[in-house]
Amino acid sequence: MRTRIKICCIASVEEARMAIAAGADALGLVARMPSGPGPIPDTLIAEVAAAVPPPVATFLLTSETTADAISAHIHATRPTTVQVVSHISPAESARLAVLEPHVRRVQVIHVEGPEALDLIDAYKPHVHAFLLDSGRPNAAVAELGGTGRQHDWAISARFVKACPLPVFLAGGLSAANVADAIRQVRPFGLDVCSSVRTDGRLDAGKLHAFMNAARRACEGITTAQ
Repeated sequence: MRTRIKICCIASVEEARMAIAAGADALGLVARMPSGPGPIPDTLIAEVAAAVPPPVATFLLTSETTADAISAHIHATRPTTVQVVSHISPAESARLAVLEPHVRRVQVIHVEGPEALDLIDAYKPHVHAFLLDSGRPNAAVAELGGTGRQHDWAISARFVKACPLPVFLAGGLSAANVADAIRQVRPFGLDVCSSVRTDGRLDAGKLHAFMNAARRACEGITTAQ
């Protein structure tokens, strides 16, 4: 078992290189959001995405909610993957698949309760993967990620078992709890931002601690199997 790791909130080419050197499989590039950490201009997203070598994936985190706007955002930034952070209309998700068939599409599901599982069937025909996060999209100021909060992993584990597509887990992950997250949820991948940063900057020590804890957890599960 190897759990993929996405380092989010990348803010520069230098941070991208640091994350890649540490073994990241994917990098998250946060565009304009109503709240939360890490947004950078689209011009910088495009610069970082262009500098990242394969096979490392670049995820554009977009808060756009229509297929046309998301497609335009993709063309402005040129990522390998688009992460749709709002619960957009499934009809828009279907249209995005037509507009951008060659870009990997990841739908974020904000886990506020068991009803999150009801969204699997709505989106699965149109996306390549899901990402479970701890946002509150219906709050007065929408939270669409980067909260640093852990949601109910029991629900996430049910989601993973019920879903035929890869599922990433986000929300409050750290070196201290990543082993429990992997054992309990068994996600395809992990997504981390705030716990590997100090004063908003990617921290090499925290990053390596997280990566090492995740690797040890995966090795322990493989040995047990």
